Amino acid sequence: MALLFAMPVALFAQSIELRGTVKDSIGNPLELANIIATNKAEGTLESYGITDAQGRYKLELPVNTTYELKVSYLGLKSEIVDYAVPENAADATKDFVLLSDPNQLDNVELVYEMPVTVKGDTIVYNTDSFTNGNEKKLGDVLKKLPGVEVTDDGEIEVDGQKVSKVMIEGKDFFDGDSKLATQNIPADALKKVEVLKNYNEVSQMRGLGNDQDNIAINLRLKEGKKNFWFGDITTGGGEGGDAFRYTVKPKLFYYSPKGSINIIGNFNNTGEVPFTFRDYFNFTGGFRGFNQRGGTSFNISDGGLGFLTTQNNRANEIESDFIGANFTYSPSKTWDLSGFTILNDGRTNFVNNSLNTFINGGVSQEFNEVSDQRNQLGMVKFSAVHKPSTNLQVDYDVLAKLSKQTEFSDGTSIERFIDQNGNSIEETDNVDQSKENSPFSVNQNLNVYYTLDENNIFAATVQHLFQEEDPFYNALVSQQPFQSVLPLTTDGQSLFDVNQDKTIRSNKLDAKVDYYYVINNKSNINLTFGSTLSRQDFNSNIFQILEGNGREDFENSQPDPITGEVASLVNDVQFNFSDWFLGAHYKFKTGIYTFTPGLTLHRYGIKSDQAGVVTEDNQWVVLPDFFAIAQFAQSKRLQLNYQVTAQYTDVSNYAEGLVFNNFNRLFRGNRNLENALFHNINLNYFSFSMFNFTSIFGGINYSRRIDPIKTAGVFQGIDQISSPINNTNFVDETYGGNARFSKTFKKFKWNVRGNVSWSDLNNIINNEDRNTKNFTQNYQTSFETNFKEAPNFEIGYNYTTTRSDNGFTDRTFITNRPFANMEVNFLKGFTFGADWSYFDYDDNDDSTDISNTYQFLEANLYYQKPESKWEFRVQATNLLDVDVISNNNVNDILISNTEYFVQPRYVIFTVKYNL
Repeated sequence: MALLFAMPVALFAQSIELRGTVKDSIGNPLELANIIATNKAEGTLESYGITDAQGRYKLELPVNTTYELKVSYLGLKSEIVDYAVPENAADATKDFVLLSDPNQLDNVELVYEMPVTVKGDTIVYNTDSFTNGNEKKLGDVLKKLPGVEVTDDGEIEVDGQKVSKVMIEGKDFFDGDSKLATQNIPADALKKVEVLKNYNEVSQMRGLGNDQDNIAINLRLKEGKKNFWFGDITTGGGEGGDAFRYTVKPKLFYYSPKGSINIIGNFNNTGEVPFTFRDYFNFTGGFRGFNQRGGTSFNISDGGLGFLTTQNNRANEIESDFIGANFTYSPSKTWDLSGFTILNDGRTNFVNNSLNTFINGGVSQEFNEVSDQRNQLGMVKFSAVHKPSTNLQVDYDVLAKLSKQTEFSDGTSIERFIDQNGNSIEETDNVDQSKENSPFSVNQNLNVYYTLDENNIFAATVQHLFQEEDPFYNALVSQQPFQSVLPLTTDGQSLFDVNQDKTIRSNKLDAKVDYYYVINNKSNINLTFGSTLSRQDFNSNIFQILEGNGREDFENSQPDPITGEVASLVNDVQFNFSDWFLGAHYKFKTGIYTFTPGLTLHRYGIKSDQAGVVTEDNQWVVLPDFFAIAQFAQSKRLQLNYQVTAQYTDVSNYAEGLVFNNFNRLFRGNRNLENALFHNINLNYFSFSMFNFTSIFGGINYSRRIDPIKTAGVFQGIDQISSPINNTNFVDETYGGNARFSKTFKKFKWNVRGNVSWSDLNNIINNEDRNTKNFTQNYQTSFETNFKEAPNFEIGYNYTTTRSDNGFTDRTFITNRPFANMEVNFLKGFTFGADWSYFDYDDNDDSTDISNTYQFLEANLYYQKPESKWEFRVQATNLLDVDVISNNNVNDILISNTEYFVQPRYVIFTVKYNL
């Protein structure tokens, strides 16, 4: 181990640092010039550099060697010189002056050889210059590239911004999701990774708007991977717990100039989740956001019943069957067709034990639950792009999503409280719940882009969404819930059998036309006219099942004993929302600054029809927005974004009949809701330097929400009835900040990141105003190596703390998580890897004594003979056999501490064959 940590010192001691500048013939510094140092005797690449805005470069060169230095810049004549570094040499300087050269062929060849090249908004990485040969998937490669990050969820980020599109050879790969790419594309097929900043796939629209947040990645394949099928098939099995563990992963790819086919599958019961329930609802299929600068927030929400989700892909048992297919085809120069199909069947068993303390209610609840959940998910997308000329482009997309979700749970609820006489009471309720939902949606999108001439450009967008859901809920309980509200009876039965039917049908049409008048190459005017029209039909009813009598429907609740109020237990609502808008934006550039101020005039309309009672609200609103950029250098900028947003909610918050969200939670809407106004401001700084291989990203944000839609809750023991409300004069505020720093030097990389958020939120609980302040901090640092031959390792530390103060309780939750992983090659073809994480969780409250310490250790040993297509692997998961992990949640209603049982230790043997 001492030798391993001494290795960096030895490497630094045997090298010098060569610095200098690259300028043109009149003395101007050349930014993004390329410098390559090649070992003259061996012909191998030793070091490289890219100049910064001042034309500076630096190279690390081992001593006692002669190098060939190649300096190139597109459009100028390359310079090639020999440079000898004697054994006892010290750091040195050398400057270069490049002359004009109309012949650029040599420059193109030099660019091809560079590990990294930067041209405009495109960064090209030569993957072989950063990998060590142990990488298996695209995600493993991207983690090695300067300025590129892969999150724990598999999403790709560049400069702290999420990558919105992944392409292979310019062709879409499952448009709209980067997780499928990072986890499935084989690393050995890659030749280059192209990061495309300020990306806009419509050539006529480039430069007209603000595309700084649009980032795409294009993957270039090795020559042997084109016009041939490639990929791999993995299969294996082993023992774990009381079950046989299996995994089957076919991955097939084909790319040609005319088209491509990608087929990926993952069938396992090892806990690997290739496509989650959350992925399904977040998967946009590449659909563009509608009128993002317009200032309206109105979304059709998921009307489900809150299905459980895994904790970091961990649960008691997880079984997944996933298959996806993606194709692209270009029948002619003017047509491009593409599409994909995704099918997923996930089965999960949850075992959770929770302790819920209801704030200021003198009530606590212990809830132990075993649940079986199944998510059958499917989606199909087809896209067509027709570009008959450089002045006209027409796009059409259709995305259909269909799923069936079921959850059956068996739970025990133990409620403890003090009665009016001061006696300690404990009530036990056996709770069996079942939830079902089969949502279906079709989203269509039509875009037309037309360039009349160099000064006049038009763009039209029409989007239509049809969505239908039918969530059903059933609860069998031994204690009657909501005794003062629901007219339930048992009629001799041992359990109350309460049920709820619900259907939500939504139609939403978005349409707009943009006109751009291009004044010159530094300024343009954008006028926008459009509308959003939505209709939703919401139906629900609560009923009970009695043996011998069958179904008994309820119309109304029991009268409130104090107010005499009677609530409806039936919903029959038609809800219409309309937004007609006219917007104007002016973009102009002066020096390093770009400004885009804008205003949008809206005419909003809301109409709800509930049981023959019609409620309408119409208003005119002007919403400003402002965007500014200071571009200090090619890869260094400061970005400011301010926007006022009018938030409207959908039918689920307007329907006033009571609906079940859980056995102890009822919800009723409010037909008198009005919109809220959100003021959002973000200031972000981006810097990526190839001069010293340093990436810096930082941002601060502030949100002020005026008259937000809040929750008014009333508690009866553990039973809660809540309703949305505004017109309360509440103002919610949130502050946030995040920063990320990474630096690569030689074969080492240091990463530091931090996130801080503070919120001041308001609600109404039992007719009392409740103010909650939350302060969350997360910090992480890590150090990693990337040697070709020597062992590689990563060590790091993560610290998370959350403090919540709502006036009745002030709690702080702390998690300390050191982690480490290593990878060692030995003999010929053997590789051993291990991944370790230690969790120390504490709520920092001596009175509760709630803490949990556990650690996860995974290891694998694989063998692949050089140049062989076969790989053999032994993989062990949860080696320390952890059975329970903890989580917590604090809000203005309760404090919840939950234990989750996770899959046991297992060992499997797998065989992989590379095509």
